[in-house]
Amino acid sequence: MKQYAPAPVEFDAPVRVAVVRAQWNSHITSVLADGAVNTLEAAGAEAEVFEVPGAVELTFAAQSLIDTERYDAVIVFGCVIKGDTPHFDYVCQSVTQGVTALNVDSPVPVIFGVLTVLDEQQALDRCGGPAGHKGVEAATTALTMVAFSRSL
Repeated sequence: MKQYAPAPVEFDAPVRVAVVRAQWNSHITSVLADGAVNTLEAAGAEAEVFEVPGAVELTFAAQSLIDTERYDAVIVFGCVIKGDTPHFDYVCQSVTQGVTALNVDSPVPVIFGVLTVLDEQQALDRCGGPAGHKGVEAATTALTMVAFSRSL
């Protein structure tokens, strides 16, 4: 399995990243957030963690954090596990469209760290298992996007 690992980025000014995690499926989202925070801090960035009840609330939180003008990037973490009802589809569509809209309209990159999986094992596999660590990947993406934004 190939891991996503771009070259390390160095910054002339401090980097501040907001990490927002949904409390729903917290045994997954907390591992993702911890991986992101550890990666960001290892790169010299400052990370601040916020919590919201579920995945749908991630977009509101991200927009609110962007509005403070205190962060260079925002990472959102959620975990939506498919069930027997269409709720999965509505939640996934809502958070995906919300984050996409923020990335189109905002000067601050919002990194999509929402797992949309068929079962809990698939989520666990993405928390440092055979499918990598999506928290670490999201942090690396955030740093890369901050570097991109600052290069413009």
